[in-house]
Amino acid sequence: MNLDIFAHRGVSINYPENTMAAFQAASKLPIAGIELDVHLTADKEVVVIHDETIDRTSNGSGYVKDFTLQQLRTFDFGSWFSREFGDEVIPTLGEVLELFAGTNHRINIELKTDIIAYEGIEALVLKEVAAQQMTERVIISSFNHESLQTISKIAPYIESAALFAEVLVDFPTYIALIPAKALHVSLPTSFRKSVKLALAEGATVRVYTVNEQRDARSLQQLGVQAIFTDDPEKILRALS
Repeated sequence: MNLDIFAHRGVSINYPENTMAAFQAASKLPIAGIELDVHLTADKEVVVIHDETIDRTSNGSGYVKDFTLQQLRTFDFGSWFSREFGDEVIPTLGEVLELFAGTNHRINIELKTDIIAYEGIEALVLKEVAAQQMTERVIISSFNHESLQTISKIAPYIESAALFAEVLVDFPTYIALIPAKALHVSLPTSFRKSVKLALAEGATVRVYTVNEQRDARSLQQLGVQAIFTDDPEKILRALS
């Protein structure tokens, strides 16, 4: 069975995660898509970064929500990874979508609303997606399933995916309640009985974060539809 590969935060093994450099590298690969994370700035711009703060992935410090986009652009988001990426700035969601407008890649947008709620982020993300005419190509995921309920109310035609770090007894019934169209589970939980049952019931299951070739092959045999990996080229080699 075909196993779709998504570049987790771009090609984050070789480039600073969630930067244009990481996404440009992914855009050239024959893979299914990319995954990225979004937060909201003080002036309500949707920016691509994993953490609530900029401390880990920039030369600055503080919460994304406390800066305007213009202020965030003054920080270096690449040097923490390697000096050669000192020119990398925080990208907006619009910029990343624009980069992929001419490709066939799918874009998994993770709403990072599980710690900070970011009032209105769902509608702002959908607006960016519509502006690039990429409604058919996005998956919107979150650990905050209330965000997915909001998406399903505003845009029921968008593919949404519920993220889980732990095991549920009955995934299909739960995701039907949200409702979400897919479930995204962590690698350690992906071989549990409940995931096998979900697959047997026809659920779409994607697994994060898969960086070992043997895990990718095992998941392919299990019948999951897709994986998220920091090293898409290595996984491509394992599956070809």
